[in-house]
Amino acid sequence: MASNREVEIKFRVRDLRALTRKLRAAGFRLVTRRTHEVNTLYDLPGEVLRGRRELLRIRKYGSTWTLTHKAKGKIGKHSSRVETETGVADGKKMDAILRALGYAPSFRYEKFRAEWTDGKGQVVVDETPIGNFCEIEGPPRWIDATAEKLGVDAADYITKNYAGLFGEWKRRAESSAREMTFEEVASRTPLR
Repeated sequence: MASNREVEIKFRVRDLRALTRKLRAAGFRLVTRRTHEVNTLYDLPGEVLRGRRELLRIRKYGSTWTLTHKAKGKIGKHSSRVETETGVADGKKMDAILRALGYAPSFRYEKFRAEWTDGKGQVVVDETPIGNFCEIEGPPRWIDATAEKLGVDAADYITKNYAGLFGEWKRRAESSAREMTFEEVASRTPLR
């Protein structure tokens, strides 16, 4: 089981091809090709974890399952929090265990993710139902230097998680979607 401090920022991506060119030019190599990912967040009745600004998640990335806990973090220029995660052989059985302990799914979101690295940190490119985003994760100075190489200004940094971004998007789009899945967003968002 790995536990470490996760330090990251996100930013919106308008042009995926241009970002790919910039990543290659900056010396990044593709580690994982575009892979489907489904995330389910769990909470106790009364949203106990949410109230403590913690997160408990089962992630299915391709055919790999992971259980993750993220502690309450610090939000400044970068998002920073302790993340503990471990591989899970069977995500459906892990779901049953969490439910037996009183947890229930509280939010589901999906995306297509590609992972890049330069050996010092990680850059992931996420195609989500509410737009494309990039996350830069690593030491703070490295994050800032990488963002600069990619033409991203610190004013464009996003430190919210996907649940927070989804809530903001729902209000702007006047969507009744309850989950950030491609099907739910497409079927419950008015056309403009």
